[in-house]
Amino acid sequence: MWVLFISIVLSLLVLDLGVFHKDDHEIGVAESLKMSAFYIALGISFSGFVWWQIGPTETAQYLTAFVVEKTLALDNIFVIALIFSFFAVPRQYQHRVLFWGILGVIVLRGIMIGLGATIVAQYHWVLYIFAVFLILTGIKMLMADDKPYDIASNPILRFLKKRFHVTDEFHGHDFFVKKQHPETGKVVRFATPLFLALVMIEFADLIFAVDSVPAVFTITTDPFIVYTSNIFAILGLRALYFALAAILHRFAYLKYALSILLVFIGSKIFIADIMGWEKFPPEWSLGITFAILGAGVVVSLWKTKGDKEQPAQ
Repeated sequence: MWVLFISIVLSLLVLDLGVFHKDDHEIGVAESLKMSAFYIALGISFSGFVWWQIGPTETAQYLTAFVVEKTLALDNIFVIALIFSFFAVPRQYQHRVLFWGILGVIVLRGIMIGLGATIVAQYHWVLYIFAVFLILTGIKMLMADDKPYDIASNPILRFLKKRFHVTDEFHGHDFFVKKQHPETGKVVRFATPLFLALVMIEFADLIFAVDSVPAVFTITTDPFIVYTSNIFAILGLRALYFALAAILHRFAYLKYALSILLVFIGSKIFIADIMGWEKFPPEWSLGITFAILGAGVVVSLWKTKGDKEQPAQ
């Protein structure tokens, strides 16, 4: 099962950068929608393999985790759009940044999920800590003000500018370039704004993973389901970004649905204990997840009806 999954992911990455996006070009809405549909269909189709190899209960857990991760990724898209706008990254280079960002995510999520699975296997009570954390996070999201993400004051960005020579201009799709230092006259390696954008996107995903990984562990503790649902949801993040970048304002109220969803996911383990269940029924969890998110999407589209489309950066 692991060999098949890894083979699929590696094949997709090779085809993506080596064939379909070998040359830098601006990805339009039509192309991004096709890519998004493909990745979503692939992620859902993989649930058939889970059902065949493991069973229907695990399939419901996989689909719930996939939907939760896909939806939580929307918040990530908001931040990615801000980062690209802050660094003024040309649209033809954005896919390259997101591609290498996805590679980093695959590794980082693997490390986090591996550590989480090991800890949960040894100390089951950690799930209750995850659950409380998700409930508090959901409540905090409900009460938080809509303050813009402040990139300029981010400590990671300040650290990078102190540690690296940084150019003010782009040099094609290169992350680093050798050029003459203006003070010493020596030829040294400079980081380009494209590299800074890549690191900031990786850092943003790491922050979002602090919420999303515990969320999936409260759905299932099976490392295979946790990791595959995460990666299939993240693989389509690039395509989803290009499809939604111009209409993110239409999902302004989805954050409230996400907040309620986090509270629900965190409370499941306590509900199961109160009801005397071994675990919260996966089929119910999937249905409630769809209902909460569906309501959030409908309310967002209704409330923002007639709003002007935001130009993509």
